[in-house]
Amino acid sequence: MQELAVAWSALKFGGPMVYPLLLMGVLAFIIIVDRAYAYFRSLRLPAALPMLVETYEFAWDDLDRQLAALAPSNAYARFLGVISKHRQQPAWWVESRASDEAGNIERSLSRGLWILETVVTAAPLMGLLGTITGMMQAFKVIGGAGLVAPTQVTSGVAEALIATALGLLIAILALFGFNFFARVQSQALDHMERLGSKLVDHIRLDQETGGNGHGAAEMAKAGDLRAAR
Repeated sequence: MQELAVAWSALKFGGPMVYPLLLMGVLAFIIIVDRAYAYFRSLRLPAALPMLVETYEFAWDDLDRQLAALAPSNAYARFLGVISKHRQQPAWWVESRASDEAGNIERSLSRGLWILETVVTAAPLMGLLGTITGMMQAFKVIGGAGLVAPTQVTSGVAEALIATALGLLIAILALFGFNFFARVQSQALDHMERLGSKLVDHIRLDQETGGNGHGAAEMAKAGDLRAAR
């Protein structure tokens, strides 16, 4: 607690730019916590689900059961569920619906990230503005009183340095958060696209063979019967 009190006392010497910078820091922290919780909740993927999709002759009923076990807000459940729901439609229709849902998921995952991006750009600029005002205050003291008021000169320099340091610190934290969430989002969407492509290929196979998820197996059985005859 003593360290926090000392830090707050030092921030008070940072001039008026400290308050908007602290507000931006609080907003960035809230967005980081909110996105961390949202990503943890919506991007959880059981290992059994991609293994099932990777299986050549999987049953759609098994896929539906695994998707039903996931939370409604799960991004994978939303995306793969759209494909499974429309599997009786033509493949181009399924791809169109899946693309729309992927766009909705991307917008949901990106909610609030523009604030972090804004903080990354604005915080250093506001810190630089605080630097300029602090140095102007120091030069004003020097010009008006020579060097007879060293404490006032030091106060202006402190204001400049504190505002710059605070702006850079907030921008760095926001940058790390933004880049992390952007990377996680990109990897998740790529994974969804790969899984969706495999499901659409399975739909095409079912439609070509007239099967219900076991078209390849039925073709193999028919070939064995013809060979036996």
